[in-house]
Order: sequence, then C-alpha cells, then structure tokens
Amino acid sequence: MLTIRLSRVGKKKQASFKVIISEKSKDTKGDYLELLGYYNPHTNKAELKADRIKYWLGKGAQTSGTIHNLLIDQKIISGEKIKVANIKKKSAKDGSQPRDEQPLVGAKTSGGKEEVKSEVPAAPKTQEKPTVAAAEKPAEQPAPPAVKQEAPKETAPTATEKPAEKPANAKEKKEPSAPAN
Repeated sequence: MLTIRLSRVGKKKQASFKVIISEKSKDTKGDYLELLGYYNPHTNKAELKADRIKYWLGKGAQTSGTIHNLLIDQKIISGEKIKVANIKKKSAKDGSQPRDEQPLVGAKTSGGKEEVKSEVPAAPKTQEKPTVAAAEKPAEQPAPPAVKQEAPKETAPTATEKPAEKPANAKEKKEPSAPAN
C-alpha cells in the first residue's frame, strides 16, 4: 500500500521533513517513489505539490495522521483532523499506580509465581482457629479524615471602605517582631 508520509532530515534539534510517497512497509530513509514537498515544523512552513498529492490520493494512496492534518491546514483536502498524539497523564502526584493497574487484594507471590484469589468473598465459615493467612491481613479500617483548621484571614479594605487610620508617627515606631517558631 502506498503512503504519503514524513521523512526526517536536518540537524539535531532542528528537524525538518520531506513529504514523500513510498510503500508503507519501506523505511522512510530509503528509496521513495516521489518527493511531494517539504515541511518545517519550527516555522510552520510547508511547500507542497498539491496537484501531485491529489493525483496520488486519487490512485488510492493513504496519508499518515500528521500529513492528513497538514493537508487540511493547507486546504489541499477537506475533512476533519485526526487526533494523532495520545498523551498519557499521571494519575497521582505521588507516583502511585493507577487504580486499574494495582495488584489484586488477594494476590500472593511465592517463588516467582503469582496466585490470584477470587475477588468475590466466600461465604463466612463457622468459627475456627484463625489461620496464618488471616493473621497476615491488615485491619481494613479507614483512617479518619484529618481536620485542618484555618486561621481567619484578614481582608483588605474595599474601595468603598476607608482604611483604618494610622497615627502620624506610625512609621517611626516599629515594634521588633518576635522570631517565628
């Protein structure tokens, strides 16, 4: 299948691209059928041969996602842009695993093998001696939420209110501030 795509050229940290058409399975650095233009992402300047691109698209050539969006920006083809980048966000600031990637509660590791217990709890058994596995389980009591009390904030006077009057010699008398502990 023929694909219109980018081939990187240029120095380190100064990438520019050739717009080429080649077989999808071939390397972009190797041989290509035709050079269709150039694209510089730093200046957002694109020099494209619109008539040759339309010709190859008419013959059934496909475009990469980035080229598709570039052709729409240059108004060579019409349609909607394709979402190209898939950026993953971290789930928590502390670097903990996302909830769906956390190991199951009953998972045990022994000798490199992983045994996973069923997520559905079994029916409660009659009272028997506590087993070693039951003693190893931590108590499942949620910690009480920490209550944070804030000191009342002083507000600045608004435009309609007058600021508190200061004595005329207030600049001269400054009390030494106590060191904060």
